[in-house]
Amino acid sequence: MVKAVDKTKVPWWVSNAVVPLVNLTLAFIVSGLFIFISGENPYQALKLILYGSFGYLEGIGYTLYYATNFIFTGLAFAIAFHCRLFNIGGEGQAYIGGLGVFLFAFYFSALPVSIVWLLAILASMLFGAAWAIIPGYLQAYRGSHVVITTIMFNFIASALMVFLLVDVIRDRRQMGPTTEALVKEQWLPMFKNIAAYFGYKVGYSPLNISFLLAVLASFGVWFLIWRTKWGYEMRAVGHNTQAAIYAGISPKKNIILAMVISGALAGMLGVNEILGVHHKILVNFPAGYGFTGIAVALMGRNHPIGIFLASLLFGMLYQGGSEVTFDMPNITRYMFVAVQGVIILFSGALENLFRPQIEYFFVNTMKQKAVT
Repeated sequence: MVKAVDKTKVPWWVSNAVVPLVNLTLAFIVSGLFIFISGENPYQALKLILYGSFGYLEGIGYTLYYATNFIFTGLAFAIAFHCRLFNIGGEGQAYIGGLGVFLFAFYFSALPVSIVWLLAILASMLFGAAWAIIPGYLQAYRGSHVVITTIMFNFIASALMVFLLVDVIRDRRQMGPTTEALVKEQWLPMFKNIAAYFGYKVGYSPLNISFLLAVLASFGVWFLIWRTKWGYEMRAVGHNTQAAIYAGISPKKNIILAMVISGALAGMLGVNEILGVHHKILVNFPAGYGFTGIAVALMGRNHPIGIFLASLLFGMLYQGGSEVTFDMPNITRYMFVAVQGVIILFSGALENLFRPQIEYFFVNTMKQKAVT
């Protein structure tokens, strides 16, 4: 039985770096056992993952492309979580946000490209926020649990988008449930084009300048949460609602504010997918990024830096996993879904499995050094 330690004496880097690293290492060890049981070499699989993700420029491009989506959805979940709200609706909010991107880009195509981009980004935020404000209102004023309502709104968003893509905004020149493509001038600059401008020849990858938008959003979230009055109030409501009320802070207002910002961030995924990659709306283009963003945020301790690093990890698994499944026939893509599940398990549900032992070890070691 490990003795309880005073949390105020635990260095921040132990809780935010050492503990997650230990959990991640254990997750990789367990994942390696799965790969070994399947008849493949775990070490060779790890080499393929690293090479496929960071070994060549196209692989880096794909890794950062996936990471861009995870940053948006991870930040979206983190904002809500700081107000103790579990926004499970990032998938639907991203879907509706993508609709806003397409509609504004398509119907305002006569405007200068830079204005169209700005309007499309604002539309992604507005549409995503609009889809999140209703669950936020229901939580704040009706007591409807935000987990239930946001999950329901994912299904509503999916049904609504299928209806629109089949009967309203479908490209009538073909049979598939997709819209017309945006004019090429509105496409966001791609990484390979930027590299070519500086004289480097790079193969295709979907990475585009929305990655920089994700980095900018990360800085904005950090500033909002830890450097503004609104961020302080949201954190106060999240830590202790009754104490926040006693201090004159309105939980209802902050619940709605947190959900609005959360939805806006999730909606920005549509900028990457619509303006940057597909250039039109496809059925289910969020492709599970909204749900993976929950794991990214939890693994990153709901801090923008941690979310960025966790996004790179999951981007590495997505991209490197495709390399492994191509070169190792005994490993399927479902194996890497299991690997992601193991990482989520150790970083989320079992996050406190070894925390007491690790914190006790470091606090006890520091105490012994102080005595000597």
